[in-house]
This record gives sequence, C-alpha cells and structure tokens, in this order.
Amino acid sequence: MTKEVSKDPPKVFISYSWSSDEHQQWVIKLATELRESGVDCVLDKWDLREGDDSHAFMEQMVNDSSINRVILICDAQYVEKANARSGGVGAEAQIISPSLYGKVKQKKFVAIVRERNIEGKPVVPAYYGARIHIEMTSEDEYAPSFEQLLRWIYDKPVHAKPSLGKPPLFLDNSDGPALANTVLHRRAIEAVREQKPNVRGLVREYFSSCVSGLEQFSIRDEGNPSFDEEVVKSIESFTPHRNALVELLSSVMQFGQLENFSEDIHKMFEGMLVYYDFPDSTQSYRDWDLDNNKFIVHELFLYALAISLRAERFDVVESLIGKPYYLPENRRGPGKLVSFVKFREHLDVLEHRGKRLNLRRLSVHADMLQDRCSGSGVEFRHLMQADFVLFLRSCVDELSSNNQKMFRQQWWPETLLFSSRRASACEVFSRAESRNYFDRIKPMLGIDDKEDLAAVLEGLKTEKLYTPSWQFERVNTSLLMGFDNLETRP
Repeated sequence: MTKEVSKDPPKVFISYSWSSDEHQQWVIKLATELRESGVDCVLDKWDLREGDDSHAFMEQMVNDSSINRVILICDAQYVEKANARSGGVGAEAQIISPSLYGKVKQKKFVAIVRERNIEGKPVVPAYYGARIHIEMTSEDEYAPSFEQLLRWIYDKPVHAKPSLGKPPLFLDNSDGPALANTVLHRRAIEAVREQKPNVRGLVREYFSSCVSGLEQFSIRDEGNPSFDEEVVKSIESFTPHRNALVELLSSVMQFGQLENFSEDIHKMFEGMLVYYDFPDSTQSYRDWDLDNNKFIVHELFLYALAISLRAERFDVVESLIGKPYYLPENRRGPGKLVSFVKFREHLDVLEHRGKRLNLRRLSVHADMLQDRCSGSGVEFRHLMQADFVLFLRSCVDELSSNNQKMFRQQWWPETLLFSSRRASACEVFSRAESRNYFDRIKPMLGIDDKEDLAAVLEGLKTEKLYTPSWQFERVNTSLLMGFDNLETRP
C-alpha cells in the first residue's frame, strides 16, 4: 500500500530586537504558539548556537529556499536600529531591504506592529513603507491577529478570491437578447437579505423588468427548416436570467416572509402570459413562433412552485394555482380569466425537433427540463414534485368544474415522464402523513379532506380524468401522493 507523502510544514524566520526580557519572552511565546499550529519557526533563541556564523544565520531569511515567510516583530527599538543600520537588526535590515525596495507585491515579509508612536501611527522600518501590517499592540488584538498571521503563513485568507466562472450564455452571441436588469436584480437581492424598508418596491421593479424584457426573446420562423435550433438557442440564452430569478425567489423564502409576495409573483406571471400570443400588429405568423417563450415561462412557473414547496410557503403555491390570471383583450377576443393550466401548452416545435433529428425520445420537452436543471440551484425531484402538485390540483378543479364559472382542464406534467423511477411519495405528501401537515397543504390542493383525493383516484380509474402516459410510462398518482399513509399520524 502506497503511503501518501505529507506536505512540508511552512517555515518562517522571526526577526526581532532584544529590547527587553519581557519583549523577548513575548517573541518566544509567539514562536511557540506558531509551532503548536504546525509552523516551523527559525528563531535565534533556538537555532543560533555558540560558534555559529550569525551573519550566515541572518542571511537564511533570503537565501534559504525552504523559508517561506519572514516575520518582522516591530517595536520602537527594532525600528530605530533598522533605520540606523545598527546592530544585528541593522544587519538584517540590510539583508531584507533589497528584497523589498522596488517591489509592489511580495508575500514573504510581514511586519507585526507591537507599538505606535506619539502620533498614533504604527512603528515600522522605513524600508517597509506603507505595506499592510498585522497589529498586535494589545492583548485584546492578539487572538484575532494571531489567526490573521496564521492565514498569511498558510496562504488561507478569510476572503478567498472566488474561482473564475464562465461568461453568461447570452454573451456568446453579441446580437442576442438580454433582460439588461442585472443592477435591478442585485439591488433586489440586497434589499431582501438586509430586510430594507423599500424591499417590496425593488422586488416588484425587478419582476416588472423580467416581464418587459421577455419581448426581446420572441422569435419567428422565417422559413428556416431547422427553426427548432433557433428555439433551443433562445431558451439557452435565457438560462442566466432564469437562474437570477431562482436566486431571488430562494432568497425571499430564506430570509423571511415578504408581505404580499404571493401577489407580486402572481402579477409577474400574469404579465408573462401576454407573450404566449402575438401583438395585434402582427400580420402573419406560424403557431410555433412563440414556442420558445412558452417553454421559458412554463419552466419559470415550475421553478417558482418548486421553490415555494421546498420552503413550505404553501400560501404562495395557493396563490399561484388557486387565483385566475387575466389575459387582456386583443383582436382575437375579449379579455378573459384563465387558470394556471394556461402556462403549459404543447410545443409543436419540440415535437418537430424530435422527428427532424430522429431522437427517438418520448418527450424532448421533458428531456430539456431535466437537462437544464443542472446548475439551477433546484433539484429535479423538486421540479417533479411541483409538476405533480399542479397535475393533482388540476384534477381536483376538473371534478369540481360544474361549480366553477371558469373553464377547467387538466395539467400535463411533462417531468412526470421520469416518475416511474420513484418508489415512494413526493416529499410534501410523505410529510402529510401528519394530520397537522396535511391540514396545511389542503388549501393549495383545493380540497376539504382526504375524500376529495379519493375522488381523484376514482376519476382516474373510471377515466373521467385522464392519466398522463408516454407509451409504457404512466403516472402512478396514488403512489406519488402516498394516499394510503395520508393523515395516519398526529
């Protein structure tokens, strides 16, 4: 068995003045604690013996490649001798100064300031200049400064520079669209996390920019036989904006409830539904011209539900799926109210893509939703859970449609194509084994009791409701909602 070779410990040289016995004991204490922290210290008290060449000993600090760092313990006497080039400290100053002069950056030397002058300025040698130092002028500063010193020795700063990411996808094409709301996003995020008084206004401003910016993503088929490639490219270019919205929604859930947040997010999605249709000025179009917009908004809606369910913000879920959405009047008809089912429409362009490329996939739409989940901050299982809740609520609405003024239909849960891989209920329904938890989720499902869900299962069994299926893949509604175990414990 091969043994792992351990990395050599960091090695430091300590330069100081024998100002007083008390000061020398303080230096020995510092060096001892450094050694106890894994730092190999070169100190004259330990390493300079009778008969040794003191000048050669001092030259180690620049000549010995194994010495990674040099610590300059600066008190008034040390600085005086260094500046006057007198004594051992003066000799060390002559060795050190050529390594510092003319170098804007260096990582080998650091001054520990033990005193300040009568003007309150730290005492450091002239050759050290205005370089950053570590303050140890009092016992109160010692502990945090010692940690700072260790981090410098080990090159482990508190604020490490993050790794460089990839350019946003929308920059790949300089002519491509962008929401141009990065500043609004940052301001909204900061307001949420710092709970600023104007937080709601900033969040609403950001939501509004997301709605208006969607217009730039609308594309039309100009006779391109591979128009589906343009659609996929458009969807990919929106990914950074999707992730930004996901970040804000997650932040609101994490950093506290935002008053009327559910109303604001409902209003945002209501505005986005406008881009499912063409403006009145459009003279001619193909049905799939807006399929990229429909994919983008449908995906955003799923993510909003997934994040809300993950955070147990069932009030937001209830608002998004329980309240109707208003579509304004246009030349194709008067204004009307629609249910959340409107967010999912069949995308002809993706079906065409599957046939054109002979992909032999049951649903290109479902594949894209799964593939695009990576790096979003939301796990695919949460997306599937949101899709299932939407499907279940649409079933409940369909059964009660005789008592509703608004037309209802069932939600097609794209992601549940992969639900056969599950062997248990979705998380929110597993938790609903508790009566108290089940009571919390009933409003978002639009039910009064468990019998309403039993009616859904009966409707699926008798085919009054349809069960989503893809060839041999079928949604197991009873399993996904853990029906038998609901309300079985307090």
